[in-house]
Amino acid sequence: MNALQKEESNNKGFLLLRITIGVLILFHGIANMNSGYAFIKEVLDGCGIPSLLAYGVFVGEIVAPILMIIGYKAKLSSLVVAFNFLIAILLAHGADIFSLNQFGGWGIELQALYLLGSVSIFFLGAGKYAVSTTSKWD
Repeated sequence: MNALQKEESNNKGFLLLRITIGVLILFHGIANMNSGYAFIKEVLDGCGIPSLLAYGVFVGEIVAPILMIIGYKAKLSSLVVAFNFLIAILLAHGADIFSLNQFGGWGIELQALYLLGSVSIFFLGAGKYAVSTTSKWD
């Protein structure tokens, strides 16, 4: 494989990663939005945090994933998603960090996939198949 083929292959991989992580998080965000962020408000209330902040999840699970998918400021949007899931892990899934689920998988494997997939996009960038490729945040 020559350098041009490798670069093309990498760009396809970046696109696939952005679409996969972004779409899966978007489904998560739509479900939260349809519930009126009830679970998130409950978690925040339980931690003594104003439940109004639950609407920030809209940015982290709806807006940022859409930007990630289309490749607009993909690095910046991936940081927003990563922060969103880091907070979600700490507030809602903290007890599961050192546990296994009923199938023997890590207790927070889904949240970790979203978090680390987003961090990967931050380090890799959007690739050439993106709406924007000129900013340091792409």
